[in-house]
Amino acid sequence: MELRTLPSGHWPALQRHYWHYEPKDAAGSAAGGRFPLVLSLHGAGERGDDPDLVLAHGVPKRLSGGDTLPFVVVAPHCPADERWSADSLARFLDEVERGSAIDADRIYVTGLSMGGSGTWSLAIAQPNHFAAIAPICGRGDPTQVDVLRRLPVWVFHGALDPEVPLARSEEMVEALRQCGGDVRFTVYPDAAHDSWTRAYADPALYLWFLSHRRSP
Repeated sequence: MELRTLPSGHWPALQRHYWHYEPKDAAGSAAGGRFPLVLSLHGAGERGDDPDLVLAHGVPKRLSGGDTLPFVVVAPHCPADERWSADSLARFLDEVERGSAIDADRIYVTGLSMGGSGTWSLAIAQPNHFAAIAPICGRGDPTQVDVLRRLPVWVFHGALDPEVPLARSEEMVEALRQCGGDVRFTVYPDAAHDSWTRAYADPALYLWFLSHRRSP
């Protein structure tokens, strides 16, 4: 992964630095050499002045350790005392899509803890922008999930989570099911707050992403 910087003025609420990964061989991608995109959102513990903190967990950790994935991956950095803003993330994605060979019908969002909450809020704000989302141990507003009923969602949580109770994911999943949503729910019975290590180590998650395209 390489550290990149957004042009001045495009990122008022968050830091302009973000990590970018791109597969080396475009020959295997679909859509005329355009890649699917994964937006990866870190948790509250990775906020601050050091962008290397983003590499501590999740998809960025895997890639910085030498793993490869068939996606462009972008991982922005949130400064201390800020939280993910759906408006700022939407502007960030617009900028990234202009600068990379992205398949607009295969854009996925995932995040852990605060990033899981950011995943929910961004998808609710722009439900037609994404092909699938995977929030991990995050919080959301169950009264708004009806806008996601056509968006594939895979939720992960640890049953013993002391930071974000399992109930926060359960209420989102139940609300989605009540409105006919396409939702999968994985609960790790022995996991506390760190349910993301196991989730992001599972190849099934990435295959699931690739199995979905944005609905018309």
